[in-house]
Amino acid sequence: MQWTLSPAPSAPPARSPVFVSPRRLAAAFAPVPDPRRAGSVTDALPAILTLAVVALLSNHLSVLASAAWGEGQAPDLWRILGFPDGRTPCQSTLQRLFRKLDGHALSTALGAHFAPAVISVPAPEGEGLHGVASDGKAQRGRLPFQDGGCPVHALTAFCHEQRIVLAHEPIEQGVEKSEAALTVAPALLARITWPGRVLTGDALFCQRNLCQQVLAAGGDDLLLVKENQPTLYDDIRLLFDPPPDIEALPLLDRREARTRDRGHGRQDEVRHLVASADLTDYLDWPGVAQVCRLVRTWREHGEAKRALHDGSRAGGPRQGRRTASWRSSAGMGPARLASTASRM
Repeated sequence: MQWTLSPAPSAPPARSPVFVSPRRLAAAFAPVPDPRRAGSVTDALPAILTLAVVALLSNHLSVLASAAWGEGQAPDLWRILGFPDGRTPCQSTLQRLFRKLDGHALSTALGAHFAPAVISVPAPEGEGLHGVASDGKAQRGRLPFQDGGCPVHALTAFCHEQRIVLAHEPIEQGVEKSEAALTVAPALLARITWPGRVLTGDALFCQRNLCQQVLAAGGDDLLLVKENQPTLYDDIRLLFDPPPDIEALPLLDRREARTRDRGHGRQDEVRHLVASADLTDYLDWPGVAQVCRLVRTWREHGEAKRALHDGSRAGGPRQGRRTASWRSSAGMGPARLASTASRM
């Protein structure tokens, strides 16, 4: 079966703006435990957290800037934020509070407010699965400080569509980063509602136990494959790059998509993705539905460059190359697959 999209440049999908209601945001913060002593509480915790989030969204990124932003607002906004007497917390108050806050509880409250906990399956017409990227991130400005407080380095789950962190797990300091990330990955995945979502990540997360965990929770995965999974890696390369002494046969199932983009100093970056279900009945890998090859070409500082990536996609009904009808019901056609792969 052949399925080829036009190689014409594709425009990125339009994103709807996210409107933030201070009152609803304050309600979302109600479950966050207040670490302060009852006798020292002047302002309600939801009001302070709402002020901090709105200040961040207004590009006031430091604690000092947030405090100054709150102090400079009009009385009407003070009342909406939860400060009816017109007194907003100063920098030292914010600093002491943030040092004691439960980061997990705060992350859970924000994730539940900005991202839907459950996504309809099958996906609505024109909307595919929501990608969730798993990657390790270091907090800006925190690397010199290793002791106490919030984690300096954490494994995060970032939602492509909502552009927010759904969950994060601290990565232990002093341990090799890849080993530490894999240690906390199961706990991170367990905190996410997976139906309607697809896990994306680099080859580090192409592990049997992680793929089985996501599939068992009702999700899909789209992961790069490298030498850390030698059998799967060799099988995919053999499909797309057969040795010269073997007669190359055309793929029975071949789906293609091209996207064109620019940015990060790169010009005319073209991503050509070829996906196939020919190996579905052969591979010994949890829930595998497709394998794919992504070829990236671009120009950087006047020099032509090229990169090649192999990957696997698991999830959805596992009918292999016998039928293509499941592809649309699973929300991962060739164009959507290319779009999701471009963010990995």
